[in-house]
Amino acid sequence: MRINVPNQITLARLLLAIVFFVLLSFYSTTDSARHWILSASFWVFLVAALTDIVDGWLARTWKQVTAFGRICDPVVDKVMVCGAFAFFASDLFQDPHTTTNVTGVRPWMVVVILLRELLVSALRSFSEAHGTDFAANWVGKLKMFIQSATVCVVLGVLAWFPSRLAGLKTAAVWATVLVTGLSILAYLHRARALVLSAAALGSMPAPAAGSAAPRVPAAAGGQTPSAPATGSRTTGGISA
Repeated sequence: MRINVPNQITLARLLLAIVFFVLLSFYSTTDSARHWILSASFWVFLVAALTDIVDGWLARTWKQVTAFGRICDPVVDKVMVCGAFAFFASDLFQDPHTTTNVTGVRPWMVVVILLRELLVSALRSFSEAHGTDFAANWVGKLKMFIQSATVCVVLGVLAWFPSRLAGLKTAAVWATVLVTGLSILAYLHRARALVLSAAALGSMPAPAAGSAAPRVPAAAGGQTPSAPATGSRTTGGISA
């Protein structure tokens, strides 16, 4: 089995994600000897983020868009970003002296990010199952760019400029929360017609008041055909 180049790059990004998470799992704010992990994690994540641009561009340019790529590429992206913010909000980045998180990421922020990804995935699956295209729009792409940039900013600031650029780190984190929230609203607005339809809500619109009941066409000989027994379901004359 031969895997094309864009899919090979996607798999390589998955391996980089594993390396990234292993590195972060060994970091501790109480051990200065592990400070190098921050800079190493920065470069690993940056390379992984750049490969996300490369594999997509190659797949479109070489006309090698595959089902494998359409499924795995966004999954790897979500795993890297959501995993990074989950690590940022953990006790690994807690200052032992002030008991505050040095990344500025709060657990509720991670919940917002996870909510967005789960919600959009559910909306996309539901929409495409009903024949409606639900490809990523510019809001989703902007969200992904800002989230990835924030991960790099947080790691870079902590690694090289923990004091001088602390404000930039805070601004990047809050920009991520803001854009993620706007992305949720944008996708909900986009899917409102389908999600709020009568079929989606499990109800059918009631007939207008005063409207006449539908007329049943008469069978041959002028007789009205009898209705099937209550509770029976027929399909083409065969009980379903």
